[in-house]
Amino acid sequence: MKRICVIAAVAVMGLTTVACTQQEQRTAGYGVGGAALGALAGSAISGNKGHGALAGAAIGAAAGTVVGVAQTRNGVKYCNYRDRQGRMYQAPCN
Repeated sequence: MKRICVIAAVAVMGLTTVACTQQEQRTAGYGVGGAALGALAGSAISGNKGHGALAGAAIGAAAGTVVGVAQTRNGVKYCNYRDRQGRMYQAPCN
């Protein structure tokens, strides 16, 4: 059963980026990564492993997608930089 779950997870990750733009692929990657981390955290925290993993995956996917979308504005990817005084600011990536 574990082998089938691993194969299914790899297939889902591969299919998330089929026929997508680079921005959509990045957003999907953040969503999948968030879901994976959320599932691990949810199953570790919860006493009920199945429900905790499911809830954690849902919350992680939503949070990861929001982070992925927030990194682009009008199709332009923004990165965090630090100036000489140590202040953080965002500007289009080089």
